[in-house]
Amino acid sequence: MSFSPPSPAILRSRGAIITALGLTQIMAWGSSYYLPAVIAPAVSSDTGWPLAWVVGGLSLGLLVAGLISPRVGSSIERHGGRNVLAFSAGCIGLGQIGLALAPNLAAYIAAWLIVGLGMGAGLYDAAFATLGRHYGHGARSAITMLTLFGGLASTICWPISALLLGEVGWRGTCLVYAAFQLAIALPLYLVILPREPPQPAVKPGVKKAAPILDNQADPSIMIVLAATLTLAAVISSTLSVHLLTILQGSGMALAVAVGLGVLVGPSQVAARAIEMMIARYHHPIFTKFASVTFVAIGVSTLWAGMPIIPLALGFYGAGIGLESIARGTLPLALFGSNGYARLMGRLAMPSLMAQAAAPSAGALLLERFGPHGTLAALSGLALANVILACGLGLADAPPAAIAGSNPIGFGPAFGAFNWRAGDLPRDRQGKTRRSDRPHRGAVSLWRRP
Repeated sequence: MSFSPPSPAILRSRGAIITALGLTQIMAWGSSYYLPAVIAPAVSSDTGWPLAWVVGGLSLGLLVAGLISPRVGSSIERHGGRNVLAFSAGCIGLGQIGLALAPNLAAYIAAWLIVGLGMGAGLYDAAFATLGRHYGHGARSAITMLTLFGGLASTICWPISALLLGEVGWRGTCLVYAAFQLAIALPLYLVILPREPPQPAVKPGVKKAAPILDNQADPSIMIVLAATLTLAAVISSTLSVHLLTILQGSGMALAVAVGLGVLVGPSQVAARAIEMMIARYHHPIFTKFASVTFVAIGVSTLWAGMPIIPLALGFYGAGIGLESIARGTLPLALFGSNGYARLMGRLAMPSLMAQAAAPSAGALLLERFGPHGTLAALSGLALANVILACGLGLADAPPAAIAGSNPIGFGPAFGAFNWRAGDLPRDRQGKTRRSDRPHRGAVSLWRRP
């Protein structure tokens, strides 16, 4: 009898894969998205380049990330995420070297475009797609755990960047991050992530099949989902850049504004931790409902000028923390695991491009209408997002269900909302829960499988 050793994919534990992705996500976010907040003033003062262009390099990088995201999703769908994520580490590392050596503003901007390639191929959407491709319907808890790591990116990397800035300057800081990406993150992706069996290519002369999803969705569902994810990205991207300015605009001292602003990060992590503990008991649509509702409460409270700013920021932080989870788990629950990576790439494109434009749009709002007017606009977007999220729940619902007397999530009128949605756990008889089975037919939260 011959013995066949287990495949390397089996030998790599789920925990090792999530931990490796989590650590690399922290540093990927810290060395790209969160970097200008720390080094931009030093870059501008050292070089004389306009601060708007120094910060604008990130916006251009996000634009590139959005443009390549559909291709990234298709590549992960076809081959898995191992090589794509390794490519992202290489691009971020090379881009950081370019930033460190940039002799002029044009070279600096070009380096950010290279970093943008890495962001498009290596931040949340690509990592979620990798987990969905690898674990299928069982990826929900892995995605939630990954966002716990990602939520610590600013908390960990802002102090590191500030320390490095004081010790080795902004160019040295970029070189340190480049060394991490090229010497640690890139090999880690190649060693820890398994090689996925490629999907068969379409033969020449054979008509290509329609995009494969567990459910052939009504396009309107996809449009509403993309719209709500994009609106959430616009709100969080705008406030991530302008929150301190808005708080100071209400007469608050900078030190006080910073002290309150740091409440957002712990609120994100706390909300994600709670979600991880209770996720198996509800459908991801409830995570989305909670996210948009918390953000709307937080932003609207700030706009109304209520003297409960810490509570408002806590709601806002919890909302954007849950949004990161819903961004990965809701498409998986609605459309299934087949074609998930490709779908994530398509959904990422408008979101990333909106993130690229949001800080500049926020600056324009602040200049024209001040902090109060900016918060009014963001409150309107947040309330619109609540309506869009509710639309996802009502989409394709039978009239009888809509007319049912039971509130959402309680009772037979809302069918699938009563499902649990864990990651293929088994009951004592070894059977999977209904939530772990793909939805049938059209994308609907109302029909029981």
